[in-house]
Amino acid sequence: MTRLNTYALVAVFVAFAHASAAQQPPRPNESPRAVTLSLAEYNRLIDLASRPSQGSAVAPVASVLSSADLRVRVERETARGVFNLTGDVLRAGISRVGLMSGATLMEASVAGRPLPLMADGNAHAALLPGPGSFSLSLEWGAPLKFAPGRASFILPVPQSGTARATIDLPGDQADVHLSAGLVTRRSTDAGRTIVEATLHPGSATEVWWSMRDSAPAAAAREVRMLADVMTLVTVGDSDVRMVALIDVTVLQGDARNIEVRLPSGYELASISGSSLESSERRDGMVVLALGDPAARRHQFLISLERQHDGGSFRLDTGVVTVPDVQRERGEIALEGVGTLELTAAERDGMHRVDVRELNHALQSLARLPILAAFRYQRSAAAPAGLAVDVKRFADSGVLPAVADRAVATTLVTTEGRALTEISLTVRNRAQPFLKVTLPAGASIVSVDVAGEAAKPVLGIDGTRVPLLRPGFRPSGSYAVTFVYLHAGTPFAKKGDMQMTLPKMDMPVGIVEWEVFVPDNYSVRAIDGNVIDRGLMERAAVSMSVTGRSGGIGSGFGSGVGAGLAGGVTGGVRMTAATNALPGQIRGRATDASGGALAGVTVVLEAERSRQIATTGPDGTFMLSAVPSGTVTMTAQLPGSASESRSFVFDQQPQQVDFTMPAGAISETVTVSGESAEGRKTMRPAEKPVEPSQNVINLQRRTAGVLPVRVDVPRAGTSHQFVKPLVVDQEAVVNFRYKRR
Repeated sequence: MTRLNTYALVAVFVAFAHASAAQQPPRPNESPRAVTLSLAEYNRLIDLASRPSQGSAVAPVASVLSSADLRVRVERETARGVFNLTGDVLRAGISRVGLMSGATLMEASVAGRPLPLMADGNAHAALLPGPGSFSLSLEWGAPLKFAPGRASFILPVPQSGTARATIDLPGDQADVHLSAGLVTRRSTDAGRTIVEATLHPGSATEVWWSMRDSAPAAAAREVRMLADVMTLVTVGDSDVRMVALIDVTVLQGDARNIEVRLPSGYELASISGSSLESSERRDGMVVLALGDPAARRHQFLISLERQHDGGSFRLDTGVVTVPDVQRERGEIALEGVGTLELTAAERDGMHRVDVRELNHALQSLARLPILAAFRYQRSAAAPAGLAVDVKRFADSGVLPAVADRAVATTLVTTEGRALTEISLTVRNRAQPFLKVTLPAGASIVSVDVAGEAAKPVLGIDGTRVPLLRPGFRPSGSYAVTFVYLHAGTPFAKKGDMQMTLPKMDMPVGIVEWEVFVPDNYSVRAIDGNVIDRGLMERAAVSMSVTGRSGGIGSGFGSGVGAGLAGGVTGGVRMTAATNALPGQIRGRATDASGGALAGVTVVLEAERSRQIATTGPDGTFMLSAVPSGTVTMTAQLPGSASESRSFVFDQQPQQVDFTMPAGAISETVTVSGESAEGRKTMRPAEKPVEPSQNVINLQRRTAGVLPVRVDVPRAGTSHQFVKPLVVDQEAVVNFRYKRR
């Protein structure tokens, strides 16, 4: 019996095996094959086969809103609020998140950035990335509905897990009701009622409260205002732009709207203002709705544009006015692009004023030089406006760069080598390099641009000195200095030599050149295209000595061009500073030849304060926070007489320049005469020419500062020359020398 059971069990297994084989698809090759695997690979396959298969879980919905916090404030005829919504995006990628329906949304933001919304009928939705949580804000608004004895508005509620609201109502409201939801708390503070409530998510709720109409309404006070209108008119190449700064002062009543009349022919470009809530354009007018009617002062900025045919034309224009004010005053400033001649005729009630008398706010609006200015007080009989004849001149080419002054200092050694430093005072618009044609055999050893080192560039047609450097954008004059070394010809016992300055492709107002030769040679200039500086100074003295009988004047003139300082007796020159702030005094200390003096002590003494400054390597100094009143400035340098100047300082920035006299140099003028009616004669006394501070500074630079070794003479004599208005040419002087 047991054997029969065993046979039956075997038969069942065989039948099951045949059935399984029949269900498997046929294999292409049933021949057995051997595969060799490493033990680690075999174990990995076993682990993979033993892992149960897992299906990817997908969220049933793309996103959920977990909570909504609504904060609403009612003012006059509107209810406005901010809805703060939080939730989660459950699926990866961008998901469409439904926010609310039936709401008037004004702005949406997430994490402080604007959030674009999608509108589908009256429903709003946002596209948010996932998976992850989000928090966004919605600005909402709705009008109030008024019925006898009550006021109400409809509050939309998002479809969120929970929804809470805080409602701020005017007055002491004891019966605030919700059509759906539960009021959880009510409080009053400073004449307002604060209601906290829990709302039904997804259903709009009507909020209403009682209004007591029995009390008589107070009569509205008449609104009385004053206006100041500052107008800037800019004449462009093809258009006219008008910018009006309106300053309205409310004297009585609460101004909810302000009407502004625009001049005809202009298109409104923009309106802005701190108290401006909205604006509406009407026929020739703009109605400005104020966000805070209780404020006493309002300011607006209105920009207008109109086209013109270009060239010369006549501009007949009105200005922006505020018709409903009790008094309107205004100022008009005219500026233009390019070279213009403006001829403006005065009208009734309008008169021309100096540009400096304009309101500071109007001056700050101008971006170009103001060409004309007017002031007016508008009246019904004389509307404000201008008739301007505009004459435009064709633009011509301008120099990209110009040097007001070039100070050259040459040190000549006994071997005939010449070390020359040229310092340029440059005004540069767009020229990146200065082409310099050096004497044969000369090479540049250093370049400074505005006080910082730069590298020269060697081109196929000459050497180029950089006028700009990375990060430097000049707004005024600045210094460019380069030093070059020329091998030259050694001195003999006697002979002639020629010295030249390089030709530069930039106009130079005046070149001042000082040549310092060793003391063991007697040198005199015999020829060249430069002028001896001593001759010019003596000529200036001759022209300044005048008078009859006992009246004789003497002194030095102001020199030639922009570069010559007046004489060797020193002096103080004061002008208005254009690159300083109010309360500042800037200046520069130079020697008689115009060379910068470093280490000059400048002392400023006022009634209750005293300041001290020291000039830098370029000879400049600056004093800040100078008090108003009478001040005395004194410049002191060891070995030189001091210079002093007293003046009244009114907080306007000043430029005070000192020309320091050389202590060892004296200049006398001898005047002789026979009688009151006799002839007066004058003779400058002979004197040696001592080296200027420029020579001393260059001698110091050779001691380890310059990247070359030059045995410059420490003792010698200077020869000083000038050459006005140098344009693409060399400065040349021929000397005759003899060994002492």
